[in-house]
Amino acid sequence: MTFSDLNLYAPILKAIEDSGYEIPTPIQFSTVPVVLDGVDLLASAQTGTGKTAAFAWPILDDVSQFDYPTEPLALVLTPTRELAHQVAKSFATYGKYCETGVVSLVGGESIVRQQDELKRRPHVVVATPGRLLDHMERRNVRFTQLRTLVLDEADRMLDMGFIADVMRIARALPRQRQTLFFSATLSPEVETLARDLLHKPERVGIALTFKASDKVAQVLHPVDSPDKRMLMLHLLEQEEMEQVLVFARTRRGAERLATVLRSRRVSVDEIHGDRSQRERNEALEAFKSGRVRVLVATDVASRGLDIQGISHVVNYDMPGTAEEYVHRIGRTGRAGATGHAVSFVSGDDWNLVREIEVAIERKIPRELVSGFYPTQPEPARVGPEDWDGKGVRVVYSAWGSS
Repeated sequence: MTFSDLNLYAPILKAIEDSGYEIPTPIQFSTVPVVLDGVDLLASAQTGTGKTAAFAWPILDDVSQFDYPTEPLALVLTPTRELAHQVAKSFATYGKYCETGVVSLVGGESIVRQQDELKRRPHVVVATPGRLLDHMERRNVRFTQLRTLVLDEADRMLDMGFIADVMRIARALPRQRQTLFFSATLSPEVETLARDLLHKPERVGIALTFKASDKVAQVLHPVDSPDKRMLMLHLLEQEEMEQVLVFARTRRGAERLATVLRSRRVSVDEIHGDRSQRERNEALEAFKSGRVRVLVATDVASRGLDIQGISHVVNYDMPGTAEEYVHRIGRTGRAGATGHAVSFVSGDDWNLVREIEVAIERKIPRELVSGFYPTQPEPARVGPEDWDGKGVRVVYSAWGSS
């Protein structure tokens, strides 16, 4: 199927062509016709599969027929500020020839400025739940003309405790509307939320393969936790580490690492939930422009990041799930470029490493760094979760040789 087969409005097709896309992804091929038909949708797809475009294109096709709406016609709810901005940017990109307006409403930014933007009567509002409720309580925005509601990354909203806010918003919207539900996983909790919000939905599932890009070279560095900071400094002595995105588990951990790097004259900034939106935007712009070499981020703040040119992703702290691992390392090796994913592994991290390797069907090479020899080696273990990607069990000895 080509984009012309999707029967989208010609100006949207022109914007898609400008973006350099050649053929629709599976999630786009499967969902765009459903959304154009106006029915509710329950879709499961991983981050990075093109799902934002999958709902942005048909929504733009619908709302572009209204030249001057008095109220928003579409609402997209996202769990994080960065994802909200990324989704809004996608709407602006694909709607540039349609003269449709879009505004993002997120916390940490001027609510007065957002109020002024709402007075321009945008076609589409992209928002985080808390900030949207602030505007609704102030009566800055009404949705009596709403045609489409999108819940993006619904599973993440549940994980972050937004379910009560989401339900409050949904109850204030017209009952006669189209609702689109996108989630990476369909847990029982997600299914329950979907039943509450959707009416006779079409279901689309794109296999969650957790396949990491072949463009990303992965490596694990065994290291004791107290030695991680010195190992990070040691690796940054390599010139090929040009633009480095580092993931820390907590806000405090991100701040401490950034402080250590600054003390060694490394250009670094950080983004996490305790920084204001202005500070986070400034940090991202400095990183994108190359003024900052290293950006330290937590997972909550990293959702929606789309930065070209990242040479290395470093898992300073291992993520909690295989899905999050794939999401993190997918920030490098984008747009056909090669990338590198480096993970510091210590202690109980080895259990997660095995889960990741099973999920991505690949054993990640182990590499000891001279001078950094952990006191606790990788435990030897045989089990159904330990395999080489071909169904063959692998015995892990120290440092993962088999």
